[in-house]
Amino acid sequence: MINATSRRVVRNLAHRNLDWSAPVFRGDQELINKVNSFRAWCASADALAEKYSAPPTSIDFAGSKGKIRDVKLVDALESMYKSASVPAEVHVWDEADQASAAEQIEEAKVRMAETQDLIAETEAQIAQLKACRTTRETSLGELKEVYPEVAAEVETEINNREWFKDTLSK
Repeated sequence: MINATSRRVVRNLAHRNLDWSAPVFRGDQELINKVNSFRAWCASADALAEKYSAPPTSIDFAGSKGKIRDVKLVDALESMYKSASVPAEVHVWDEADQASAAEQIEEAKVRMAETQDLIAETEAQIAQLKACRTTRETSLGELKEVYPEVAAEVETEINNREWFKDTLSK
């Protein structure tokens, strides 16, 4: 399984020119470590793909017969080796796994869209807070303009004579 995966990764990466020194790969130390381990894995996959690209060499049964005392054992292994036909290993991605992966991708896209909306909303709130920043020179009238709901609550509490409504000791 590693061989097929390695070949697939190497084949996919061979068509791309990745700039491993790009800023996107240098975010923080954890990301740098993960990128470096992935690069090492790619290099080992490349080495494995190159190592196993050619068919294996044939077994020297004649040489083994001279080194092993039980010649019948070597003959039996040789006849088994010559008569065996091992089918090629084929890896197929299970449809249930494909469906699960597609579902996870769609969920990730939805979460990404929600996150982008949240980022835009938060940036708008930050801009509004920066525009409404209070200082020692901010007047009560300006605070009422910036926070009308608080001003309305304060006026209601004053009219209802709820002087200590928002205090800790009741």
